[in-house]
Amino acid sequence: MFWTLPTIMTWARIVAIPLIVGVFYLPLSEPTRNLIATVMFIVFAATDWLDGFLARKLNQTSAFGAFLDPVADKFLVCASLLVLVHLNRTDVFVALIIIGREIAISALREWMAQIGAGKSVAVHMVGKIKTTVQMVAIPFLLFNGMLFGVIDTGAWGQWLIWISAVLTVWSMVYYLQKAIPEIRARAK
Repeated sequence: MFWTLPTIMTWARIVAIPLIVGVFYLPLSEPTRNLIATVMFIVFAATDWLDGFLARKLNQTSAFGAFLDPVADKFLVCASLLVLVHLNRTDVFVALIIIGREIAISALREWMAQIGAGKSVAVHMVGKIKTTVQMVAIPFLLFNGMLFGVIDTGAWGQWLIWISAVLTVWSMVYYLQKAIPEIRARAK
């Protein structure tokens, strides 16, 4: 099931990365670049929900799709964070926390799957909340202006990305706690 509609949508999130980054190199005004990048991020991030829904609805779920989906999400988030650091819209420390956690937990999940204990580090609600907060913070920071003349997306984005960093650490601790019994058992 390599070329199903849900898998193509997942691939689209990966293809979107250079497009979102490239927007900031176009000879456009900063507000225009911000708006284009924000809309692109929101559209491509929305495919995360849509591809999963369609895979289940069309009975096109696959092991490859289950693997690629979180990889695409992580690529999109990490690339966007690097852009935001480059634009001085978020702190490098926040980016390091979030990117470092994504690498560490991905590696942990891979190892746990190899030893047959993948269910002990399955996605948990705190991880879903972390992702949701990130997916709101990033477009706010990409937009970096006044929304509807009232909402300062830069300020809100800063608060949300720091909340996301706290949730990131919390979720990492949660997953590590779930994995420690297996790690100890394998170390004997």
